[in-house]
Amino acid sequence: MTETETVTDHTIIPGSEDVPADLLEAFLAYERAILANDLDALDAWFAPGEGTMRGDDAGLLVGHDAISAFRSLRGGVSPRVIEKLEHRPLADDTALIVSVSRFVIGGRGLQTQVWQRLAEGWRITAAHVSPRPQAFNRSIWRTVGDPLFQGAWEGPLEGLTVAVKDLFAIRGYRIGAGNPAYLESVRPETTTASAVSDLLRAGASLRGIARTDEFAYSVAGDNAHYGTPPNGAVPGALPGGSSSGPASAVATGQADIGLATDTAGSVRVPASYQGLWGLRTTHGLVPRQGLLPLAQSFDTIGWLARDGETLQRVADWCLSYDGSESTESVLGESGDDLPWRLRVPTEALELVEPATRDAFEALLAQLGAPVERVSIGDLAGYQEPFRIVQGAEAWRNNGEWLREHPGATGAAVAERFRAAAEVSAEAENAARAALAPLKERIDAVLSDAVLILPTVPGPAPMRTADSARVDAVRAATLRLTTPAAVAGVPALSAPLLTVPSQLGPAPVGVCLVSRAGTDIALVRLARRVAEAVRP
Repeated sequence: MTETETVTDHTIIPGSEDVPADLLEAFLAYERAILANDLDALDAWFAPGEGTMRGDDAGLLVGHDAISAFRSLRGGVSPRVIEKLEHRPLADDTALIVSVSRFVIGGRGLQTQVWQRLAEGWRITAAHVSPRPQAFNRSIWRTVGDPLFQGAWEGPLEGLTVAVKDLFAIRGYRIGAGNPAYLESVRPETTTASAVSDLLRAGASLRGIARTDEFAYSVAGDNAHYGTPPNGAVPGALPGGSSSGPASAVATGQADIGLATDTAGSVRVPASYQGLWGLRTTHGLVPRQGLLPLAQSFDTIGWLARDGETLQRVADWCLSYDGSESTESVLGESGDDLPWRLRVPTEALELVEPATRDAFEALLAQLGAPVERVSIGDLAGYQEPFRIVQGAEAWRNNGEWLREHPGATGAAVAERFRAAAEVSAEAENAARAALAPLKERIDAVLSDAVLILPTVPGPAPMRTADSARVDAVRAATLRLTTPAAVAGVPALSAPLLTVPSQLGPAPVGVCLVSRAGTDIALVRLARRVAEAVRP
């Protein structure tokens, strides 16, 4: 007897005798479509309309179109056998079916479905899937423990857990940089990065080492070798990178803090895509000893959290001894009202998607305070020299290894390194000269105010988006994120916008940017903004 026969022969499924024949036939046909990954059939078995629902451990999808879009990227399920059925009639034309499945590779799952008899026959109007348990999600984690390292038993971060991006040195472990060949080629670290040690000394414990895009040279969050971490806010969407692993770990509740890096937006982008708080710190403020570099002129350390209070605790501990300024010195005034001076770069609003622009303008109206519109110049004028300098440094850091390991990286990262290898010394020097006045311009705008803008153009793209779409989003995203990187100033993304997407309502971050050294105050200001616009 084959596995398929086991599934389709209802006479040997305990509980099937209690299911009406036509409903059982529909259920078994749906199960066959699942195992065959027949997308057209699966679409047909779900009721049309905006009221149909499907949920699993990744989240809830509402509406037939959102469910169909998700299913197209799922890639089918592992072979399984239906071991038991439970049927309960809910009304004349409505029934509940709960099925227990045993997977051929081990483990059991549970499927709960509400079926309704429509004009075309029985159709699913609501479903919830409990998949087979997994020890850990390998697309999120390289290694994980409970905890992997215990922090101090007392401290301001006591009880919190940390997901560390796989670029930081941890004694006894190798740095993997999102690439299996690189992981195999390096030695275990003999010391732990100071950014990791700081968190452990404060009482946080290391949950595990989390995935990164290869060599941190991406903002999408996909990885050709280990898979794409889930988006904890929008099932079926890209998670954002290159700090994709720590962001997904935090968004899905597997860690409280993500220790990450931001060169061109690698904290802010995943924070925006997954509805998190993310802080890129002032360049050089957090020591980078023990960090594998991408581009030292722009690399900086940052953190991700699910709420502003946790991010504030981390910033207060990790930055307070570095002379970060007080809230009043950032704002220029104090008081119980909203004592800020905010400026919106007009070029950013011209770049974002219409739904994002509308949501952002509505947020500004809620603040109840004047917001100045300013020009910071053509955003492409920031991105292009940044790209050249970043590429030159990335090739100096990694070129020798890449030459010794041809074909070791995924296609997209390989293409970026190919372009980086072609940057001449003359082009790099010209780009550095072009960046200097741009930094001065941003510094001038921030001298007595804080910039506020959408973190990214729109919600996270779907995982199935074609390469042209992903490339266009990447280019637009980098134009929004690079000005803060060029100036080396702190930038914080807070989850304050919700916009429609193909997969349902999705978060988009609001980015606040302040002058260098005001990181702690920036977190406090962002929390005030969040409080002001809270329903």
